[in-house]
Amino acid sequence: MLRAPVVVGIDASEDALHATRWAAIDAALHDVPLRIVCAVGEPDEADAEELRAHRERYLENARDALAIAAEVATAAAEPITEIEVTADLVDDAPIPTLCAAATTARLVVVGSRGLGAYHRSLLGSVSTALARHAPGPVAIVTGPPPDRTAPVVVGVDASPQSARAVALAFDEAARRGVELVAVHAWTRYLRHAEVADSQREGARLLEESIAPALAENPEVRVRRVVAEDRPARRLLTESAHAQLVVVGSHGKGGFAGMTLGSTSQALLHSIDCPLIIARPEH
Repeated sequence: MLRAPVVVGIDASEDALHATRWAAIDAALHDVPLRIVCAVGEPDEADAEELRAHRERYLENARDALAIAAEVATAAAEPITEIEVTADLVDDAPIPTLCAAATTARLVVVGSRGLGAYHRSLLGSVSTALARHAPGPVAIVTGPPPDRTAPVVVGVDASPQSARAVALAFDEAARRGVELVAVHAWTRYLRHAEVADSQREGARLLEESIAPALAENPEVRVRRVVAEDRPARRLLTESAHAQLVVVGSHGKGGFAGMTLGSTSQALLHSIDCPLIIARPEH
């Protein structure tokens, strides 16, 4: 049976190695292969002349980065289980390469920042582009893998994207054996609404939203958070003690075709733990 791999896009940055370690652990927890991708397509026009002049060294650095990442991945996964690790040097630009990989991958993982074009970046601003345009779930990793005993946090708002985020978050919490914190934040647009009524409606919405995933993962301990607050702010508060936050690409307030909602975008630029941005299954 073909198992969808975890795919991690790398360059030679430290953030890419952090992403590789996290991706390897996630692949081991799901017992799926890990594919490490270093895409070295044509650089942006502004940097093309300088980078083409150093093409061979550029490619050599990419091969070295892949070899190091493969060693790091194998070591990170080993305490959990042995996984199949492949490392591919792809002669194409990173964004289309990883967006294409997202159509068949279980998850695409990248670091939050690359080296930057001035320093021969292979990833650059890929994390932002993938968060906006990848057809499948994307994990953006900042820093070393966090405490694996900490909870997983998920944002809940009853949208289709949120439903996918809830399913992913329950799966991640179950495999890690940790608590899941399900967060629904609400605001009173109509100030005459009673706080108690809004709180009860929020609790009902959260309970209905997590019920299918909880039925499939009854072993997962769930802490429910329903609060009057901005969603991004509340999720950031909960993320301070989390190992992973999962949100939908955009929520109930988003327009059809929107690539990234305000909550996911705010978290993308401010969160300090790994973030998965989910979309409905393709």
